[in-house]
Amino acid sequence: MSTDLIGFLYAATVAAGGIMGYVKAGSIPSLGAGVAFGAILGVGAYYNSQDPPRPLLQLGTSVALAGIMGSRWQRSGKMMPAGMICIISVAAILRNLITYNRYLPLPGRQQ
Repeated sequence: MSTDLIGFLYAATVAAGGIMGYVKAGSIPSLGAGVAFGAILGVGAYYNSQDPPRPLLQLGTSVALAGIMGSRWQRSGKMMPAGMICIISVAAILRNLITYNRYLPLPGRQQ
């Protein structure tokens, strides 16, 4: 399996968003959450780069991030940063489900 460059780019985008939140607004929670989620997504991209890929960590983190940021987007109505991260996370979920479908441990499926 090749390196999950898109996954690493997604992780870097989330981490950079947290850093930008800290730089622009002095938000320490934004820094902590962005770097933590970015690091977890980076580990997930590393797992996806293995043979065989293990997509559950990146998939689960993307679902959590889409839910959190989607709810913030709905409350605030602001596209940046919540709406953008929600959209990117949903795209990452779809990509993981399509690309790594055969590696997901689904009930009733033999591994």
